[in-house]
Amino acid sequence: MSAADGDRVARVVVADDQAVVREGIVMLLGLLPGIEVVGSARDGEEAVALTAELGPDVVLMDLRMPRCDGVEATRRIRDRHPGTEVVVLTTYADDDSLFPALRAGARGYLTKDAGGEEIERAVRDVIDGRAGLSPSVQRRLLERLLDRDARDAREVQDIRDARDTRAVQDSRDSRDVRDSQDSRDVQGTRDSRDAPDGRAERAERSGWAGRAGRGGSQGGSWTGTVTGRGSGVPPGAPVGLSGPDADGLTERETEVLVLVADGLSNPEIAGRLRISTATVKTHINNLFAKTGVRDRAQAVRYAYQHGLVRAPGRRVT
Repeated sequence: MSAADGDRVARVVVADDQAVVREGIVMLLGLLPGIEVVGSARDGEEAVALTAELGPDVVLMDLRMPRCDGVEATRRIRDRHPGTEVVVLTTYADDDSLFPALRAGARGYLTKDAGGEEIERAVRDVIDGRAGLSPSVQRRLLERLLDRDARDAREVQDIRDARDTRAVQDSRDSRDVRDSQDSRDVQGTRDSRDAPDGRAERAERSGWAGRAGRGGSQGGSWTGTVTGRGSGVPPGAPVGLSGPDADGLTERETEVLVLVADGLSNPEIAGRLRISTATVKTHINNLFAKTGVRDRAQAVRYAYQHGLVRAPGRRVT
C-alpha cells in the first residue's frame, strides 16, 4: 500500500534506545512511499515529548529503554494523545512483554525480524482502527485465549463438583441426623418398656389413696392443687405430689403431654408449639421415660389422672 493508491502518508515517530537499530528502522521506513518518519526518540521520555510536539499518526515503540520504558511511554501517549496509535516493535514476544504493552494501549505488536511491508501494513491497520499484530503474536493471543477458556471451564467444573460434594454431604448429614433421632426414639421406647413400674410406690409416697396399678392408678383421690402450668392445666385442678413436678417433667414436656391428651398428632403439636416434629418426638420420649408410661394411651390416662386435662362432664378423682 502506498500514497499513490490514494491513502494519505502516515506520519511516524520511531523510538528505540539503540542508535544503530533506530537509524536502521528510520532508513527502512524512508524507503516506503506510504510512510513519513517525522522524528526519532532515544527513550520513552523523548517519545512522549515528540508526540506532544509533532502529533504523529503512529509511534513505533521499542519496549526496553532507559528512563521511561515502552510500556509506560505507551500508556502516557494513549492517555494524553488518543489520536496517536502505538505499534510496538521489539525483540521480545514473551507474555511478560506482550500483554502489558497491549494493556497499556498498544494497538499493534511486531518483532524486529518484521520486513518493511509488514511494518507498513501494521501502521496502516492501526490508523484504520484494526489491530496490527504479527502472525506469531496473533497465535500467542489465540493460545492465551484458549488457555483462559480452558481454565475458566475447569474452574466452573470445580465449582460444580464442590457444590455437588456439598449437596451429597448435606444429604448424608441429614440422613445421619434422622438415623440418630430414630435410634434415640427406639432406645427411648426400649427404656420406657424395660423400666420398672414404680407408679404404685410413687403414688403411696405422694398421697394417692387407693390402688396404683401398672400403667396408671385405679380408684382413690389426689391431695393438693396445681396453680396451672403449661397449656390446658386448669387453676386449682387436683394433683398429687407424684404429678408432673414430682416426675421431673419440664414445662415444655408438660405442654406436649397436654396436647397428646387432647388428641393432637406429632406434626400438629409441632405446629402448635412452633417446634420441629423431631423435637416433639424427643419431648414425648423424655416424658414417657419420666412418667413410666409405655404409649400414648397411657400418657393420656396419666394426663387425666393428674388433672392436666378433664373429660367433659366428668370429675377426675
